[in-house]
Amino acid sequence: MGKIAVVYWSGTGNTEEMAGAVLDGICEGGKEGELYNVCEFSENDTEAFDAIAFGCPATGNEELEEDEFEPFFSKIEDKLCGKRIALFGSYGWGGGEWMREWEARCKERGAVLAARSVICNEAPDGGAIDECRKMGKALAQN
Repeated sequence: MGKIAVVYWSGTGNTEEMAGAVLDGICEGGKEGELYNVCEFSENDTEAFDAIAFGCPATGNEELEEDEFEPFFSKIEDKLCGKRIALFGSYGWGGGEWMREWEARCKERGAVLAARSVICNEAPDGGAIDECRKMGKALAQN
C-alpha cells in the first residue's frame, strides 16, 4: 500500500495551505499522498491508507469546526485504533487548547500520533509550512 491521506477542513484557506505542505512532505519522503477536503472522505476510506494527517482549525471556543469536521471525525475516530495519524491546524485566538484536546481524544481511541502536531496563529508563515512538510516526511518514513 504505502498511501497516506491528508484530510482537512478550511474556512479561510490557512489550513488548506498547511494541508498542501503536509502533502509535499509526504511526496518528498517517497510515499504516495492524496489530498481530501473533509466532505470528500468517508469513514470507510480510512482502511485504504497506512496513515492519515488530519487538519482542522480552531473555531468557536477553541473547538474543531462543528458543522462538517466534528461530525466527520466523530464517525471515524473509533476506526483510528492502531492507525498512524498526525494533526495540524490554525487558530486565531487562544493558546492551542483545541489541539491538546484533539490529541488526547485520538490517543484515547488508540490512534498512534506519528508526528508532532503543527499549529499556527492565523496564516501559516514559512516556519509553519516547514513544520508541515516535516510532518509529512515523518508520516512517510514511519
